[in-house]
Parts: sequence; C-alpha cells; structure tokens
Amino acid sequence: MGLRRMSAAGVFVLALAVAGCGPSNSGTDTPDTGSAKGEPIVVGMDEDSTGPGASYSVIAGKTIRAAVQDLNDKGGVLGRPIKLVVENDESDPTKVPATLQKLAGQGAKVLLLQSGSAAIIQAKGQLAGLGLPAIAPTGVTATLVAPPNNELIYMLANTTNDWAKVYCGAFEKAGIKKLGVLLDDTATISALNKALFDQMSCVQIVANEKGAANASDLSAQVARLKNANPDAVIVTSVGGAFEVLAQNTLASQLQGKPRFSLASIGNQPSSWKLANAGALNGLIFMGSINSQNPRTQELVKFLKKKNGDDYEITAYDAQAWDTVQLLKAAIEKAGGDDPKKINEAIQQIKGMPATFGQSSFTLSFAADKHLGADGLCGLSLIEFGSDNKPKGPWGTYQPPC
Repeated sequence: MGLRRMSAAGVFVLALAVAGCGPSNSGTDTPDTGSAKGEPIVVGMDEDSTGPGASYSVIAGKTIRAAVQDLNDKGGVLGRPIKLVVENDESDPTKVPATLQKLAGQGAKVLLLQSGSAAIIQAKGQLAGLGLPAIAPTGVTATLVAPPNNELIYMLANTTNDWAKVYCGAFEKAGIKKLGVLLDDTATISALNKALFDQMSCVQIVANEKGAANASDLSAQVARLKNANPDAVIVTSVGGAFEVLAQNTLASQLQGKPRFSLASIGNQPSSWKLANAGALNGLIFMGSINSQNPRTQELVKFLKKKNGDDYEITAYDAQAWDTVQLLKAAIEKAGGDDPKKINEAIQQIKGMPATFGQSSFTLSFAADKHLGADGLCGLSLIEFGSDNKPKGPWGTYQPPC
C-alpha cells in the first residue's frame, strides 16, 4: 500500500517504532548516579512522549537523558548527581497543572518543559506558585518567554519572530509574494502560526488549509491550495505523519511549486524514510544544525557512539544537550539547588557557546532577556535532496550572521 493511502495514525505508529520511542519514564535510558556520590539534585521533565508533541519531544528527551548521564559519569554537578524525574502532559494544556504538581511533589528544583507550546504557555502561570524555574529546550514560540508570567521561564533557540525575518528575507530574494499555508489542527501549531504570521506582512497569505493531525487524505486541501495559485506553499505542523502525508500530496499535486516547512521535518530523520521516493526533493526547512560548528561535531561523535553510526543529529538533540549544559552552569553559579538562586544564576549566564547554529552563535540571559539566542546565527535554511535527506544550505538565501 502506498504511503499516500496509509492512514496518518498508522504512519505515526510506524514512525515511533522506527525511532525506538516508548513511554518517557521507562526503559534502561533512565540516568543513574554514575560516579557522583552526593545528595541528588532533582530535575523534573515534562516530556510529551505519547501526544502530538512526541515526534520531537522523544528525540529531545532521549538526548537530555544522555547528557544527564554524561554529567553524572563525570562526577555530577558540584559532586552531586542529577536525578531526572519524568511526567507526561501529552501536550494537553488541561493536564499541565497536575503534571507539574507531580514533578514538584517528587522534589524537582527546576523544570524542563519538553512539550507543545500550548501546554508550555499554560505552565507559565503555574511556575510562580511552584517557585520553580523552567527551561523549554526546543521551544520556538516567542510568547513562551514574553510577559506576563515570564519571570521563571527560559528558552534557547531563535523564536518565531526570528523565523519570520528569515522567511521574509527568503521570500523577497525568491520573488515570492503570495503564500499558501497547509497546517495541522494541533493547539501547538495554532499558537505558533499566529506568532509567526503576525510578523510576516512581507507576504500575502492567499489560502490557509487545515487538516486533522491524524488525517489519512489531504488531497482536498491541496487542491484548494492549487486553485489559489500561490507562489509557494509552506507546511506548518508538529511533523510526524501529517508532515509526511502533506509533502507526499504536495509533491504529487503541486509539482514544481516551491515548498517550505518549519523545523520539524528537518529534525525527524525517521520521517524521511516514510516519505515517497523523491517527495522531499527541493523542500526547504528552517534548520539549526551547522556541520562546521566544532561543538556540533563533538556532539555528533557522542551521539553516534551512544546510538549507532547511522544516527542523524537534529536541532532537538543540540538544544537538549545545551539545556543540560545551561542547567549545569546555573547550578554551579548558584552553589546548589535552591530554585530562587538557580533562577538568578541563569540570568547571569552570558556568551555561552551553543552546540547548534553557526560556530560563533552564543546564548545569553538576563532579567529582561529570557530568550538565549544572540542574533540570527542560530538559523539556516536547508534544502532536501532527491534522496529525501537534507543536502545543505539553500543557495538562494541565508540569514545574515
């Protein structure tokens, strides 16, 4: 049976199987204390391992565990091991309060919010009551760290505001004035699209077509996009089955039309294998991995040793890794695991070299800067080749560094 006719739910199950996904708090990858002997420092992770954010959260969660284990094997932080406790809100905003309460009840001193943006936005208002700082490792929606209720929450990567600048630069360079949008129906993408497109007056959106995240057919939506005659189409989704189905359908029904996407498809190697032959060829996505970055090169070696030589590094991996390094630096500055002191310490971290982005890309924080990214050097537009794998930077346009 061709993938275009396979249900999205079926593709997603297969994708999880290929990725080796399972419940976030089970399995042998739970970090142990390593060589660290002191009292554990408890870090709580809200990881969507079964909901719509699983397609990226599981990747990041696995690398967070590996990074914590690496720290513990090297003596921990201040001689103390990091103990990672995990719960799952399934990217459901209604489940966030109970999920965070569970993590706090297990002694967490700081939280990692590895879930959908709608769920993280819900969490913002609860952090003050818990008195716990939080980091969203792979968050990109600008509103996550914007007032109100942003005193205790932080992000690393360039946000949708920066994405808008890059997309607009690309569209201007490529002569794209009319844009068609194909999106999934998740709360995460609804929030992301509003944040992104509110900043993109550079282009006219002539069609906005939505499909269910578990859709089995997007032919009608793509037909309506075709009738609107856009200069290019952008797919906005959390990735996984919907993105594969969308790209298969677009490649078939809109041949030759420039296609763009978010970061999701570029960071989900298991999905590349599920796309029809050549269906991703020419697709341009928002990337954050630069093979010339020496820190990226070191992480590639580490992850291949852990996961096998065929492992493909993603921005989720790099951002997850940097989150743990940021946490280590903050705990060391704080002199312990007092949540208030950790929050203050995060705001003192300046010029931290990042494992994603270009070699010169750094992360800095302050009381009025809860987004770590220092400039646009954390982004790059990457093009897929005929083998359904990223082949390198898009030659038409790259963001200025």
